Amino acid sequence: MNKFDLLKSLAPGFLPLIIFILADALWGTRIGLIVAVAVGVLEFGISYVREKIIDKFLLLDIGLIVILGAVSVALDNDIFFKLKPAVIELIFCVLLGISAFTPMNIMLMMSKRYMKNIDLNDAAVAQLNRTLKVMFFLFLLHTALIVYSAFFMSKEAWAFVSGGLFYIIFVVYFIYELAKSKIKKKKWLEQYKDDEWFDIVDEKGRITGRAPRALCHSGPGLLHPVVHLHVIDSKDRIYLQKRPMSKQIQPGKWDTAVGGHVASGEKVDDALLRESKEELGLEGFKYQLVGHYKWETDVESELVFMFVTLYDRPIVFNSDEIEDGRFWKIKKIREGFDKELFTPNFKFEFDILLKVLGKSS
Repeated sequence: MNKFDLLKSLAPGFLPLIIFILADALWGTRIGLIVAVAVGVLEFGISYVREKIIDKFLLLDIGLIVILGAVSVALDNDIFFKLKPAVIELIFCVLLGISAFTPMNIMLMMSKRYMKNIDLNDAAVAQLNRTLKVMFFLFLLHTALIVYSAFFMSKEAWAFVSGGLFYIIFVVYFIYELAKSKIKKKKWLEQYKDDEWFDIVDEKGRITGRAPRALCHSGPGLLHPVVHLHVIDSKDRIYLQKRPMSKQIQPGKWDTAVGGHVASGEKVDDALLRESKEELGLEGFKYQLVGHYKWETDVESELVFMFVTLYDRPIVFNSDEIEDGRFWKIKKIREGFDKELFTPNFKFEFDILLKVLGKSS
C-alpha cells in the first residue's frame, strides 16, 4: 500500500466535502451547500441499499458540510472568505491528528471500509500511521500559512498560499517519497543481486510477489513453492535420499527422493523435471500430482507440491547434491521412525503415500 493507493481508496469518504469545495468556488456557498449535501445523501442511500449498513463516515462528512456551510452563510465577509480554506484543512488536521496520535484511528477504520481489496497487515498499518503523521504536519503547516496570509499579506499572496502553494508542497513531498522509495529499493536489490529468487505465493499457489532465498530462509512468513517427488518401484519400495551434512535444514537425515525450490517465474512441473534430473538423473518419466500443502518450520514457510512416480530403472544420484540414496521397504521405514532417521516433512508425507499405495498406516 502506497500513499497514492491510500488517497484514492479514501476518496469516497470525503467526496461530499470535495464536492462542496468545488461547488462553493463555482456557484457560491448556498448552492455549493445544496449540491454537496445532495451528493452526500445520494452516496449514503446507494451505500445503504447495496450493503445494508449505515455509513458513519458519510454522515460525519455531511454533518461537517452543513456546519461549514452554516458558518459561511452567517459570516459572509471578506476575512472569513480568506479563512475558509484554513477551516476546511483544519477539519482534515483534526481527523489526521486523532488517527495518527490516538488509539482511535479514524483513517484506519475508513481504510477498512473503503479499501476492501487491500490486506492491512501490521506492516501496512505501520506505514499508514507514518503517512498520517506526515500528512498531519503538512496540513497543519499549510493551514497556519493560510491564516497568516489572510491577515498580513496581500490578496494575491493569499491566493497563491491557499491555492498553488498547497499543490507545490504536496507535489514536492510525493516526489521526495518516490525518490526515497526508489533509492531504498535499489539498495535492497543490490544487496541480493547474486541470490536465488523465489516467487511468494498464497496457500492456493497464486503469486503475490517475489523474494531472495536469504529472506525466504530467515524465518516463517514468506510462503514459497517447492516440489517433492516420491519415487516408488513395482515392489512398493520407496526411494529416499540422504541429505548432506552441509544442508541448512535437517542435515544427515533421509528425505523425499527429490525435493527443491521452484525458481521465480518457473512453472511447478518444469521445476519438478529440472530437480529430478539434477538430483537423480531421472528423465522421460510419468508423474502424478498428489496434492499440495503448507509446511512451516522455524526456518521457512513452504507450499509443497507433492508428486509420485512409478520407476523401475536404475537410479544414479548426483553426489554433489545428495550424500546417499536407495530404495527402502515400507517395513524398514516404519522401524526407523523411532530412531530419528527421517525428516519430519517425509514422516508427514509417508502417511499420505501409504494411502496412495493402498497400505494401512
